[in-house]
Amino acid sequence: MTDKNMQRRVVITGLGTVNPVGNDIASFWEGIQQGRSGVGRITRFDPSALEVKIAAEVKDFDPNQWMDPKAARKMALFSQYAVAATAQALQDAGLDRESIDPYRTGIYIGNGIGGYESIEESMGKYFAQGPRRILPLTVPQIISNEAAGNIAMAFGIKGFALTSVTACASGTDALGAALDMLRAGRCDVCVSGGTESAITGFGIGGFQIIRALSTKYNDAPEKASRPFDRDRDGFIMGEGAGILILETLEHALARGARIYAELAGYGVSCDAYHLTAPDPEGEGGARAIRLALQDAGVAPEEVQYYNAHGTSTPLNDPLETRMIKGAFGDHARKMKISSTKSMTGHLIAAAGGVEAIACTLAIRDGFYPPTINLDNQDIEGGCDLDYVPNTGVRGAIDVAVSGSLGFGGHNAVVVIRKYVA
Repeated sequence: MTDKNMQRRVVITGLGTVNPVGNDIASFWEGIQQGRSGVGRITRFDPSALEVKIAAEVKDFDPNQWMDPKAARKMALFSQYAVAATAQALQDAGLDRESIDPYRTGIYIGNGIGGYESIEESMGKYFAQGPRRILPLTVPQIISNEAAGNIAMAFGIKGFALTSVTACASGTDALGAALDMLRAGRCDVCVSGGTESAITGFGIGGFQIIRALSTKYNDAPEKASRPFDRDRDGFIMGEGAGILILETLEHALARGARIYAELAGYGVSCDAYHLTAPDPEGEGGARAIRLALQDAGVAPEEVQYYNAHGTSTPLNDPLETRMIKGAFGDHARKMKISSTKSMTGHLIAAAGGVEAIACTLAIRDGFYPPTINLDNQDIEGGCDLDYVPNTGVRGAIDVAVSGSLGFGGHNAVVVIRKYVA
């Protein structure tokens, strides 16, 4: 860690989420501790034409609870989720439109796909009735940067509003980029994390056609996401948002903020290997872990918990296990690893934000989240580490690491550390 970074530490002071396990932090964390699955049969549309009938949908979400109804009607779901989670996080941090300095506050949000439901609706009208029937708000609803833009307008934030688009690594990359912005002195406070909503016929169909999604468990949805299990057959599409309020330590202390933990390090790399498949040796991901640990000034042996990308696909899980071994060496067998995607499904860009929240709460409460549905660990396939099967366990956690791997070979890792004054 450089002297500059030691002088400008970054801490986490607020959390907010909307996801398939819970629409706020308390219900989400309770569900994670209980090992509750958020996966079920698709209700958003009729999935009868698809091979995949299940997804991890957000349930009972009311945008009007968190934002102006007129503004909400102009947003796609991924923006609504992001604004709602930001409202929660700012409230949790003890910040609001009046108390923040709009010019010293920034936004860095990850989004991978944009507003698929708006794309489908307008494309349907275009092909059926011609270009004059395209809905007027189509473009503002579909482009990825609109989540950050809507957050800025909702809370009067004028510092910067940026978007990371690196597929499933987007949320983690956004957190890392926000960390760099705070360290560089470009802001005092940053709203960061990820958001996604792609549970539509087109979204499910697109991932189904490349054989990425689970098709074996349509009749038992809660069993479908099973990372590191020998019977896994693909990931479960999820949706939601996970937002963290990041501040320089100096700013947080000056206003007497409650501090959850320290965002201590970020590592990023690219496989440069394949459009959708990860490098089979896991070299790029292992390098991102090593870079994140180096950035945080943390030795591998100091890490107690690793929140895995853990998608439940045949390719990812043994590859990620090799990646972890490559980065941590012998210590990989001594620390605990789990995939909260076993409960939330794969939230694409929102995964990094929600999983960083899980790491933060794990440190706060001394609790290792479980990997549910790990009934027959795929040891023969190379998944031979401690993945906290089925039931979470208590234990002190000083350092947690969260990793995300995205299509295109994007690898992003953050290190979260217990705050010590």
